Order: sequence, then structure tokens, then C-alpha cells
Amino acid sequence: MAAPIRVLFVCLGNICRSPTAEGVFRHLVDAAGASDRFEIDSAGTGAWHAGEPPDRRMQQAARRRGYTLEGKARAVTARDYAHFDHILAMDGDNLHTLLERCPPEHRSKVRLFRDHDPEHPGASVPDPYYGGADGFLEVVDIVERTSRSLMQALLQEGER
Repeated sequence: MAAPIRVLFVCLGNICRSPTAEGVFRHLVDAAGASDRFEIDSAGTGAWHAGEPPDRRMQQAARRRGYTLEGKARAVTARDYAHFDHILAMDGDNLHTLLERCPPEHRSKVRLFRDHDPEHPGASVPDPYYGGADGFLEVVDIVERTSRSLMQALLQEGER
């Protein structure tokens, strides 16, 4: 059996956007019967929320769409750069931070999550933290369609 495709989703505090990407992507991978082909995690560029569960508002929005968000927030570590095959930033600021910290030999692994968004490639996932409920639902919508596209691309890549 081939090694799993290791995917890390990264936002600022790892309580809204990246755990949503982790949960939605995991759900889609499981539904496709491909869970044995992936290792999926999320982290933040900051450690302010380390050990906390995903934001309750984000959990509610995800639950409304049939997704469960689990896990505890953590910060990206130096080991993550070597361990993961794909490190996907939720916005340009976090992409910049990741690239600043990344050893040169792993820079090609780091890119924007929405590079795979079929509607708005290269855009940032907006941070819903300081907004209302609609912002959390928008994040779920963006993450869902982008995760579908990402999963298809990674599965095709793994077949080569």
C-alpha cells in the first residue's frame, strides 16, 4: 500500500477556517471511500487558542451542513513542514507566514487552499471570527467546493 497523502490546513488560530477544512475534507474523503489514502490535520500560525476546540459558531455552521468539527487547536511546528505533503493556507497572510518559517526544501508544499477553488482560484477564505453567522456559513460553502476539487486533484495525482 502506498504512503498516505498528508494534508495540513492552516489558518491563524486553528479554531475556524482550518478545522472546518479538516472536517469537511475528512468527511468527503470518507464518503469517497478513500480515508486510507489520506492523513488530514489542521493547525494555526499562532498558538493563542492551543488546546481549544473549534469555535462554537463554526461548529454550528458546519453541523447545519452535516459536518462535524473535532480536534483541538495547535500551532504549526517545524516538523510539519517535513511531514506533510501539502500545507494549505487559508489566506495570503498565513501563506506569507508559513513561507517565512518554511525550510527552503519544503517551500513547494506550501500554497493557498483556494488555489483549488473552481469559482475563485487564489482567493482567501474570509475569517468569520468577528462577523455574524452568515460569515461562518460562507466559510463552509467555500471550503466544501474547494475541498471537493482538492480531493479530486490529489486522488488523481496519487494515481500517477
